[in-house]
Amino acid sequence: MPQKDPPVKRNTRDRRAERRAEMVEAAMAAVREHGAAVSVAEMAASAGITKPVLYRYFEDRADLQRAVGLRAAEWLMERMAPALAADTGPQNQIAAVIDAFLAGIEEEPELWRFVVHNPAERQAGTEIVEDVREQIARLLAQLIGARLRAVGRDSGAAEAWAHGLVGMVQSAGDWWLERRTMSRADLTRYLTALIWDGAAGILGDAPAEEPDAPAAPTAPPTAPTTAPVLHMVPKEAGDGA
Repeated sequence: MPQKDPPVKRNTRDRRAERRAEMVEAAMAAVREHGAAVSVAEMAASAGITKPVLYRYFEDRADLQRAVGLRAAEWLMERMAPALAADTGPQNQIAAVIDAFLAGIEEEPELWRFVVHNPAERQAGTEIVEDVREQIARLLAQLIGARLRAVGRDSGAAEAWAHGLVGMVQSAGDWWLERRTMSRADLTRYLTALIWDGAAGILGDAPAEEPDAPAAPTAPPTAPTTAPVLHMVPKEAGDGA
């Protein structure tokens, strides 16, 4: 009988990448448990290893944070992908994108803070956030540019306006995550109305509202006296390299 080929040894590089990915997932679990100021020691413990072993796979804390940021960005974009790719009217798509973003940071608040606002390694997460912002801004720029061209207006400012709107939504999302003075649905409607009504000034007249678009509230809701307030991220950095 012909002899079977010996089992192929797993490529060392692939195994290393696999172990690194496992440690990233463990680090994310530690962020969820301990908060955005989590230490490297706590992340290593979550993976069942020591700091020296962790640093065999990551150059330093910044490298680890960058890897966590990349995975977090992938997760957020997966959540937002249906809204970004939806074949629907522009107003509804803007509302869907805003709601998907807010839902993502609401589901993973500590991870969001760790990647975006952790003062220990601010630069490590910057490019991750910018990549997500760029993808959303690109969609908005296309929507704004198309509407401007449709009414014979100069569309040169579409990209600048789109990036400004994305920054506004992120800033509002950060504020909401800490204060929670309104529901996610209300904030989505407020931001959508601001963006959509702002298009009236850009286009010179009010754009027609889509039939199934969420209506903007006529007055802000009264914040309950027992509204939960999330604990702010400590200014001190976690465990260093």
